[in-house]
Amino acid sequence: MRVARLHGAGDVRLHDEPDPAPGEGESLVEVTSVGLCGSDLHWFTEGGIGDAVVARPLVLGHEMAGVVRGGPLDGRRVAIDPAIPCMRCEPCLEGNPNLCLNIVFAGHGACDGGLRRLMAWPTHRLHPVPDTISDDEGALLEPLGVALHAYDMAHPRLAQTVAVVGCGPIGLMLIQLARLAGATRVLAADPLPHRLAAAAGLGAAPLTDSEADLVFEVSGSDAAVEAALRAAKPGARVILVGIPDGDRTTFPASIARRKGLTLVLSRRMGEVYPRAIDLAAQKRVDLTSLVSAAFPLAEIATAMTTAAARTGLKVVAHPGVAG
Repeated sequence: MRVARLHGAGDVRLHDEPDPAPGEGESLVEVTSVGLCGSDLHWFTEGGIGDAVVARPLVLGHEMAGVVRGGPLDGRRVAIDPAIPCMRCEPCLEGNPNLCLNIVFAGHGACDGGLRRLMAWPTHRLHPVPDTISDDEGALLEPLGVALHAYDMAHPRLAQTVAVVGCGPIGLMLIQLARLAGATRVLAADPLPHRLAAAAGLGAAPLTDSEADLVFEVSGSDAAVEAALRAAKPGARVILVGIPDGDRTTFPASIARRKGLTLVLSRRMGEVYPRAIDLAAQKRVDLTSLVSAAFPLAEIATAMTTAAARTGLKVVAHPGVAG
């Protein structure tokens, strides 16, 4: 099968490798769509993310959908949960599997991700999806889950003003969730005009001053974090979703301190795939319009550079498509 492996910063190569054989409790999945996430771009542009670096050629991709080939789910279209928590450590037992001390995560560390034609994955981490959800929408259920988890951490109330700073795909999903959750005003900020236009198309108004009860920062840059703090009302909650370059975030402490803000850092997601599937299946969120470009696996380097240029929204790769 064809596999795309990252060898270092900016160095992604195609390989021909043997088909994987599923072990006990696993299913073989033919991967149909993989979304390229901001964290994948950290790996691609920096050769790592946070304190993790490429230690061996790594298959990226954790936003994944596919079709099961064999086993109890044979022929079923599925969304692939990239996280395998141990369910034995203290965070897992306390109901926080996203904080698992022993987590295995696709496209990170020693675990290969979805940029390959076939992958063996634990059957219990595969979520069947209805035919009303396309392959690309199935892949985008993972970032939708990240948005859902972040929104849960905000402890929202009805009739609040919500601001989103950073209108990439997850930011645009948060705008939609805010409207669904009863926000009376949804505000958005982004330096890229096409992303701000996409936010406006989903019902968000431009962010102009300190007026939000809840603020989601979905960029990771210091400038975005500071803008999020300035957008917050005194006593507001600010949820940091973005991943910073260089594994460090700085901001003027006086802004947060004098307003008495609560800062919350969001990490991946809990067990929210069923909720994400329901939202997508009922078309309560628009995922299709977020896909701005699709590439076969043979053009994965172009796909990565296209995504890194941020000239569109979500770039997806189709591992089973010849290129």
